[in-house]
Amino acid sequence: MYDIILIFLLQLVLVPILSLRIIFVVKNLSVLASIFGFLEALIYVFGLSIVFSGEQSIAEMLVYALGFGLGIYLGGYVEQKLAIGYTTLTVNLLEKNTDLVTNLRNEGFGVTVFEGMGRDSIRYQLQILTRRSLEEKVIDMINQADPHAFIISYEPRKFMGGYLLKSMKKKQKNTAKAN
Repeated sequence: MYDIILIFLLQLVLVPILSLRIIFVVKNLSVLASIFGFLEALIYVFGLSIVFSGEQSIAEMLVYALGFGLGIYLGGYVEQKLAIGYTTLTVNLLEKNTDLVTNLRNEGFGVTVFEGMGRDSIRYQLQILTRRSLEEKVIDMINQADPHAFIISYEPRKFMGGYLLKSMKKKQKNTAKAN
């Protein structure tokens, strides 16, 4: 029974580490990816050695698979809570809504406004870059100001320069000093 519990716990730890390693590789955070890769390999070998030592019971193999599945869920949850990186929101509006733009800017979000021709009339598009951890706040602000806004969220892979990036780094340093 001890082995079954240990296998399950190892999988609950292994898979979130695996998930985070993949995320760090995608986000080009090589040092963190390497550290998590080391931990992943260590746990993986240790867990498999328990499963394949002596008799391979069906229960141990099922618990290994169950722990893997639950670990995927846990890894996704941890990643959502960490919200590493940035997100870009593209917001399409039927009206210019200068109050929304002003409120977003007052909250420290960079907003670029574009005007374009839609199917029937002029449309307005907002481009907003923010930390992933603040994405829901921005979406809530948009929904309160314009419940009919069409919002697309995506993660930029690379960006450099610009006013917003400098101000975000400055704000991050000031926040770190305050804590």
